[in-house]
Amino acid sequence: MKCIIRNMNADFARSILSWKYDRPYDFYNNSMDEEGVREFLSGSYRAIIDDKSRLFGFLCTGESAQVPAGNKYGVYRAPFVDIGLGMNPNFVGRGYGHDFMTFIIGYITQNYTDTPLRLSVATFNKRAIHLYEKMGFVMVDEFASDSAEFITMVKKDLPK
Repeated sequence: MKCIIRNMNADFARSILSWKYDRPYDFYNNSMDEEGVREFLSGSYRAIIDDKSRLFGFLCTGESAQVPAGNKYGVYRAPFVDIGLGMNPNFVGRGYGHDFMTFIIGYITQNYTDTPLRLSVATFNKRAIHLYEKMGFVMVDEFASDSAEFITMVKKDLPK
């Protein structure tokens, strides 16, 4: 699978906001509204397009990649590049996760050299946690929001 990064635009944002995941991943479903579009156009999101010109997923960095409830637990104090990501539900569960995550890690490490990576994931998402562990992420913190329990995971050994 070959992917490329594109700047986020309103069409990509609206498409992503309309994605619907099956249970239990419907936790990640969004509402289609202008506030959501503005968030995706904030400058911290990128669209990921596959080699067939399909919107395959997205990534975000910084505060947009953090779960706000984590701040009250202090899980984001250490200097890491926070990353968030989402895969088009049409491709979820079809064996693309490793290549997708490898692409994202490569992009992030090219643009944020020598800074370790951190991500937050809902604890019920065992499939994602398993993938992140295979990619070298380790759990460092746990916290809860009003809607779910989360862990933060970090990757310190970055590809050269």
